[in-house]
Order: sequence, then structure tokens, then C-alpha cells
Amino acid sequence: MKRLLSLSALLAALFLAGCSQPAKTFYVLTAAGPVPSGGGIGIGVGPITLAEYLDRSNLVVQQAPNQLAVADDHLWAGDLSASIARVTAANLGRLLHTGNVRTYPWLRDDEIRYQVTLDIRQLHSQSDGFAIIEAGWRAYSLPDRRLTASKTFTAREPLVSDGYTPSVAAQSILLEKLAENIAANLH
Repeated sequence: MKRLLSLSALLAALFLAGCSQPAKTFYVLTAAGPVPSGGGIGIGVGPITLAEYLDRSNLVVQQAPNQLAVADDHLWAGDLSASIARVTAANLGRLLHTGNVRTYPWLRDDEIRYQVTLDIRQLHSQSDGFAIIEAGWRAYSLPDRRLTASKTFTAREPLVSDGYTPSVAAQSILLEKLAENIAANLH
């Protein structure tokens, strides 16, 4: 009986300790619209590389010119590079009117006309009320792997209000603008 009471007390203490911790909130980047159904020109997105400070599950905010804050309880709902690839592929599919979009790795190059790789150097919000992106991107024609375009894209998007949800929404808009830049340069 004494052992049962000790076990009950331990479980109650663990439950109370778990309740006192702040709740974690998870965020996801979103595409500007759905990918069209059906076929079309094959577009592959990836691989994606992230700046070291972004390669984590936590959201990051720039507080001063050389100072970043990592949000302990505000997390990406999944792998950030996979999410960027998914959103970019959806945005490119919508812009180029193709449902034939894939994210890296795919099985066969012969079904892909263009491969787009991304180097995300910056993607966060700042204390000045803007989200920023700096991304290098390259487009290759497949299957011959010929480089067709190589650009750097930078942009800022105002946050509609303070907070992490408006920050992620602005970052999603920045990924849409990145896709517009890429689509305009694919031939």
C-alpha cells in the first residue's frame, strides 16, 4: 500500500510538472494556392540548403543587426528544408500551370524538365516589423544537367502584426515571391 501511495505521488508530481511547462506551438509554411491537377512540364525542387542558424526546429527572430533570438516554444511543424521545398514546388506548379512537380529526391530524372536548387541564406523576421529572405537559386535542365539560370533573390515583407503567426505568414509570402522570380527565369 505504501508503495502504491509513493507511485501515485510520483505520477501526480510528474503530471503537475508537465502542466507547468509552457505549451509548444507549431507552425507551417503555406503555398499561395494548390498545385494544379494533371500533368505538364516536370519541375523538381531540391536539394535545399539552409544557413546554419535556420537549420533547427525553432523559429528564429533577428533582434538587432548581429543578434538572433531562438524561440523555445515556437517550433516548425516539420523539417524546415522539406517544408521550403514543398511550398516552392507548389508555388512553381501553380505559376507554371503544371501538376507535375516533385521534391528532392525523386526516382527518375527523365520525368523532370527543370531542377531548381535553393540555398536559403536568410529567412526570418526582424524586430523592425519585416520578414526577410535571401536565397540563391539555380535551375538545371534535365536530364542533361545543364545550368540554365543562377540568381540571388532578396526581398522583405511587412508583418501585419506582431507575433510568430504573422511572421510565418510573411515568410510564406516571401517564398511565393521567390517562386515568381524563379518561374520568370525558366525558359
